[in-house]
Amino acid sequence: MEKNDALHALAALGQETRLDVFRLLVKAGNEGMTAGAIAEALEVLPNTLSTHLAGLSRSGLVKAEREGRSIHYRSNLDTMQQLVTYLLQDCCGGNPELCAPILKIVGTDASQEDGSC
Repeated sequence: MEKNDALHALAALGQETRLDVFRLLVKAGNEGMTAGAIAEALEVLPNTLSTHLAGLSRSGLVKAEREGRSIHYRSNLDTMQQLVTYLLQDCCGGNPELCAPILKIVGTDASQEDGSC
């Protein structure tokens, strides 16, 4: 991920409703949700939600897919993984034990053979 892409993703998540939408779509999984279902779940006006979904889509954090007459929105976890990797890429400074608390959260072993995070 490039720095500009990271900035766009962080800016998209830096607003309360967009963060709520992204988290809701993560919980929804591969099934995703329609805009109407998202608006109802978060008690957001449809036209306001449309603006937020557009911002999340532009950042690559949300994918929209037409299914019949409906559009289903899904979180794009590949983009989120790239963002987290970008943020933590050099977190250890050659000291993998510093990353141990973060790695425990995601269920990864902090002691990799090459000494990297």
